[in-house]
Amino acid sequence: MTRFSPSLIIRHLILLIGAVVVLAPFLVMLSYSLKSPAEIERGTGGLFGAQEMMVDPKCALRSAPRRADVEAARDRFPGRDDGAILATLTEEANAACELRPVVFNYRSAFQDAPLMRYLLNGVIVTASIFLLQMVIALPAAYALSKLKFWGREAVFGLVLFCLLIPVHAIALPLYLGLARIGLTNTYAALVVPWIVSAFGIFLMRQFFMTVPDDLVDAARMDGMSEFAIVWRVMLPTAIPALMAFAIFSVVAHWNDYFWPRIVVTGDRSLFTPPLGLREFQAGADGNLYGPMMATATVIVVPLIAAFMLAQRRFIEGITLSGMK
Repeated sequence: MTRFSPSLIIRHLILLIGAVVVLAPFLVMLSYSLKSPAEIERGTGGLFGAQEMMVDPKCALRSAPRRADVEAARDRFPGRDDGAILATLTEEANAACELRPVVFNYRSAFQDAPLMRYLLNGVIVTASIFLLQMVIALPAAYALSKLKFWGREAVFGLVLFCLLIPVHAIALPLYLGLARIGLTNTYAALVVPWIVSAFGIFLMRQFFMTVPDDLVDAARMDGMSEFAIVWRVMLPTAIPALMAFAIFSVVAHWNDYFWPRIVVTGDRSLFTPPLGLREFQAGADGNLYGPMMATATVIVVPLIAAFMLAQRRFIEGITLSGMK
């Protein structure tokens, strides 16, 4: 029989409070993506909204009757004046534009902005960054963990120092350099500055330190070169650590708004998913919170799915690399 001590109860309460704080924004995001604009404004409808039929304002605007429609409809409504005919035609147009709030929000997310293009850009950018980071991080980590050379500890110290430099501190020099060589508004501007990851080198180095030196020595005795050892011996053993690093890298660059906002200044075809949220800022007319939250939900779902699929490997990689 499990005994609950006061300290154990307090720890569980703290964890529950922390879980609520972390999950609350996601619940609000999901709830707003299901509600009508009126429910969002009034704060009613519960978690999922009432899902009562609403009028799509853009559809109603496109279908609004004009003078020619009123004149053409006089035969349908004999004896009525133009004002009554206009009101009837407006009611018919609004009825044809009625739909559920959840349909309105998610349809707007995909129709009002090229969201699929933004998602594709996100996949291209994050996958390219991770693959190039891996190509650089694995040999560097192998050298810092298994090769003996003068200044190795100093180089590792520089890697740790780079971890302390915030991205915002080097954003301006990076932008000026890319602008000088004409790489702004390109995929290269979104990818190239991040292909060397100090965190990736550190994480993989910590993992390689746990690999027995006898395995490396045996590979050398078989006549394998150092690069062959990296890709044919160390890489297969480093899959858990790579999965952990992939989660960190993909989440960071998939959700990055700061850097794409700087280097993508005019070409909407290069927008990444976070930049796509800007499409639903309506200026003085107010923001379209429903479609905006629907877009945010679509952006977040791939990350949640990827983490759930890679959860076991992720935890294993963090544990084996010594980052507890």
